[in-house]
Amino acid sequence: MRQLPLDHPGTADHRSPGRFLLWMAKGQWHTLALGMFFGIVWMSSQAVLPAVIGRAIDRGVAARDGSELLKWATVMFAIGLVQAVSGIIRHRFAVTNWLTAAYRTVQLVGRQTVHLGGTLPRKVSTGEVVAIGTSDLSHLGQVMDVSARFAGAVVSFLLVSVILLSTSVTLGLVVLVGVPLLMLLVGPLLSPLQERSATQRHLMGELSNTASDIVGGLRVLRGIGGEQVFHDRYRRESQTVRRAGVEVARLQSVLDALQVFLPGVFVVLVVWLGARYAVEGRITPGELVAFYGYSAFLMIPLRTATEYANKIIRARVSARRVCRVLALTPDVVDPEVPAASPPPGSDLLDARTGLHVRAGRLTAVVSEQPDESAALADRLGLCAAVVDDEVTLGGVPLTSLLRAEVRDRVVVSDTGAILFSGRLGDRLDTTGTGTVDRALDTASADDILEALPDGLDTLVAERGRTFSGGQRQRLVLARVLTADPEILVLVEPTSAVDAHTEARIASRLRAHRAGRTTVVTTSSPLMLDAVDEVAFLRDGRIVATGTHGDLLATNPDYRMVVTRESADQMEAVR
Repeated sequence: MRQLPLDHPGTADHRSPGRFLLWMAKGQWHTLALGMFFGIVWMSSQAVLPAVIGRAIDRGVAARDGSELLKWATVMFAIGLVQAVSGIIRHRFAVTNWLTAAYRTVQLVGRQTVHLGGTLPRKVSTGEVVAIGTSDLSHLGQVMDVSARFAGAVVSFLLVSVILLSTSVTLGLVVLVGVPLLMLLVGPLLSPLQERSATQRHLMGELSNTASDIVGGLRVLRGIGGEQVFHDRYRRESQTVRRAGVEVARLQSVLDALQVFLPGVFVVLVVWLGARYAVEGRITPGELVAFYGYSAFLMIPLRTATEYANKIIRARVSARRVCRVLALTPDVVDPEVPAASPPPGSDLLDARTGLHVRAGRLTAVVSEQPDESAALADRLGLCAAVVDDEVTLGGVPLTSLLRAEVRDRVVVSDTGAILFSGRLGDRLDTTGTGTVDRALDTASADDILEALPDGLDTLVAERGRTFSGGQRQRLVLARVLTADPEILVLVEPTSAVDAHTEARIASRLRAHRAGRTTVVTTSSPLMLDAVDEVAFLRDGRIVATGTHGDLLATNPDYRMVVTRESADQMEAVR
């Protein structure tokens, strides 16, 4: 059995949903082939049982021959054992195929997410990515799962046809012609079902995105009284999704009904013909019993075939969503000829804004518009929507370096950073080499750890929802401090904590990052008083630099931003 997750999921062919499914099947062809083999053995065993039962009746019961009856009973027992063993193994391979497809999809999308970085949320909604992890990977796994049974259905159908042809040419032809005809009758429903399923998946993605936005901004909504507005919006969108789901279910119910009705009619026809032939003496009583057995068995391959077609449709819809994500390209790509790496301890410079971050110092960026300073932080880490060559490290444009090197040397931690689920110690020390205790102390998060019965062994819930906003912010700060990058850019790292906690963090951060380059975007006087240098950003340019005290004394605009004084008060001072 294959070990999951895979060491490397491979490079997917995402030119079309069909090519993607074919690529995925090729990547696990060993387990698919074995699953199909045992699926064929399992279903073929069921296919020959009616013939064996018929022989036992004719040669044993009707002829009153005990030895023949014992022989065919032994054959039935052996076939039953083969069927049981092959069924168990087939199921194991079916589960393996499902899990392999699901894991590969998760790994592919996860790797692409890392590759895209900050580009992903600008090009694909959160709901689209969530839908891949909640429903699409299941559909992709199911089509790999059902393939083994489908192969068995095809072979067993041919086997039954041969047996029937050898018994009665008429009955054999009825089966050979009737089954493809039934598939053609179901065919016209498949295309509309695919279109409606695609529409429903799209709406589900948008609804998931809306839910993520609401949850992410719940506190703000409560503060401005906007809960009801977004509640009404979510209700309207959920009703739209419900109606789309009903449309899919309506067509799906017709398809499911036909899966029962059409094979049922077909079986009735086969049984009727077999009964007439038995009355006319064309077939023996044992062969008549066999026909009844085949009439019941034929339901299985027929329903499996329509199930396979149905799951192929759903898998194609899901594969289209995955292909859409895999086809995205990052805003920043590796240069064909990377520049030589600047030496450690180089200055960071943004020519567009005029920001000069001196190596080994703690620099703060202050702006009246927080979004403006956050955008500058994104530029410093090559996370901005528009990337240029104006950000340099040691005189070398960041765009001339390999992205892996930039990500390793410059780390941006913004207000959207979250905690992933899992063991807390592992989530804080992502490199496995950091000093978590010191980072927790600097982030003033000791009390959080002390309140947890299992300490660092505590399991973090999804997005760290069991922690308060201030606790999450401190743990996120501890995580990035544990990584200890050469250049660390922090966006409003203390916006959700109280003044006493913020003062502790400010006093400890400078010592923790001594000798390392750190940039903090903030307008908090407690934090600004602890930095080496402050850069005042206004209208996209650095208009003043100096210590917090010097700028308070010499720059009225800066003083208004950090002290929240009104324009009238400033005019009165003048």
